[in-house]
Amino acid sequence: MPVTANSIITPQAVRSANAVCTAAKTTYGDSTNAVKLLTPGANGSVLYGLKALPRATVTATQLQLYRSPDNGTTMYLINSALMAAYTMAQTTAAPVTDFGYSESTPLRVNSADTLWVGIGVALAGGIAFDAQVEDL
Repeated sequence: MPVTANSIITPQAVRSANAVCTAAKTTYGDSTNAVKLLTPGANGSVLYGLKALPRATVTATQLQLYRSPDNGTTMYLINSALMAAYTMAQTTAAPVTDFGYSESTPLRVNSADTLWVGIGVALAGGIAFDAQVEDL
């Protein structure tokens, strides 16, 4: 929706964004093996949470978050987290890795940018990313 300069913009929609990565992303400036997580709303979005969860047994793995101003042609690594090694079992809880975003420390995303995720180590079962987002 169009906005007026110097007017407060309140959230227009609350939604989630999800992606699953399986291939190792070992380059940090292009979209090779990255998966698009988020296309923001028309006036931008605010990311209030980003977590990752393994879907299989995993070794210690770098999790990557990228911002792209041109839908994946140019990628900027803006955050990373380390997922600890874990053996998947039906009798244990799979560990959740948090990127640290919250209502008090959100990530603001320009309407022209997209967010992408990647993993440093290939995992056939994949690592699932879950984001909580408000569109402006």
